[in-house]
Amino acid sequence: MEQFTQDLDRALGFAIPSRHARGRVVRLGPTLDAVLAAHAYPPAIEALLAEALTLAALVGSTLKDASGQLTMQTRTDAGVVRLLVCDYRGGELRGYIEYDADKLATLPAEPTLFALFGQGYLAITFDMEATGERYQGIVPLDGDTLAQAVASYFVQSEQIPSLVRVGVRKGADGRHVAGGLFLQHLPEGEVGRERLHVRLDHPEWEHVAALGGTMGVDELADPAVPLESLVWRLFNEEQGVRTLAAIPLSRGCRCSPAHITGVLSKFSVEERREMADAEGVIRVDCAFCATSFPIPADVAETA
Repeated sequence: MEQFTQDLDRALGFAIPSRHARGRVVRLGPTLDAVLAAHAYPPAIEALLAEALTLAALVGSTLKDASGQLTMQTRTDAGVVRLLVCDYRGGELRGYIEYDADKLATLPAEPTLFALFGQGYLAITFDMEATGERYQGIVPLDGDTLAQAVASYFVQSEQIPSLVRVGVRKGADGRHVAGGLFLQHLPEGEVGRERLHVRLDHPEWEHVAALGGTMGVDELADPAVPLESLVWRLFNEEQGVRTLAAIPLSRGCRCSPAHITGVLSKFSVEERREMADAEGVIRVDCAFCATSFPIPADVAETA
């Protein structure tokens, strides 16, 4: 039991200036359980969402705009998973999955990514609230894991060599621990030098990627090992490795009666009345937290 109260629900950034690389390590525990508990998904879907939330934490925690948002969304035409959505904003995570239970029942206990999605696609969107800018890239869901698809996004859409690793485990008591590693090779501060991010075989990157590849998924999901220790294990022989301020992670669904009432108030009186049931109540379901909010139509009219 004690192991689940150690280094959990944090993201830690680090930089290796001598190799022009940066990275993130994250570990989720109670936050992950809080999101998953709202849905009671079958094991294969639960594991998929756990991996997606870990990836959202890894990528989202790189945002320089503290008020910005990272959204990951998958789409498929005929796959078991119809829709997967995760987002990160200010250290808060949320996510859900829509899936076909009948199709899932025909798959083995640990289905492949292709079995779950078929010809699926992953969209990653960055919304910068401070500047109002929005960036989006879409890549096929190729490879064996979502982590590989995220790495492909940065290589294909951003032309940034990237390594992504995720480990998820579920204890005998039903509690989850997930950990992730995200490494990138960046050209920052390289005035007059070749743009490293368009060279996937640059020696600096090959060295960093080789070290990152030695990190086992069991280590990433081991709450007894502090995140700082993971960075030290990988890069203790590198010069000038810098760790950044850690970011606490938590479950953060932004739905509330007040928020939903404000949204409903933007509809016309006629539209709100059509939404309401025989008792004059508009029932709004939040897919992220699986909560139903009954809002009286007349309350929305006066909001």
